[in-house]
Amino acid sequence: MSTDRTDYEQGLSTRRAILGDAWVDKSLANKTAFTEDFQEMITRHAWNDIWNRPGLAHKTRRIMVISVMMSLGHWEEFEMHVRAALQAEDDTRLTQEELKEVLLQNAIYAGVPAANTAFRLAQRILHAL
Repeated sequence: MSTDRTDYEQGLSTRRAILGDAWVDKSLANKTAFTEDFQEMITRHAWNDIWNRPGLAHKTRRIMVISVMMSLGHWEEFEMHVRAALQAEDDTRLTQEELKEVLLQNAIYAGVPAANTAFRLAQRILHAL
């Protein structure tokens, strides 16, 4: 049976694999006494309990997160996940073509205004890489 600490460590490993060490190190360095419990919770539950479930590949989960962030207009998280997906060095990496298809597909279901913003932000990220 797994412990909270094991769940945290497994979640932290997944979080680092998906977002990259630099981003995770920055997030953890910025935690405070007020945000520490939140960081622990998302690492255990989002990054371990959900991301490490066997039902979907991490690449599929990346696509889903990008789509949901676009749909809800959570642009900071959208940019973070797009950047991480384009820079991944494993089989979870999204190509520029795959990202474009994700945004086009989501434009139909989330709306053109969301797609306008998503394409603008993604283009800025692509130019910066």
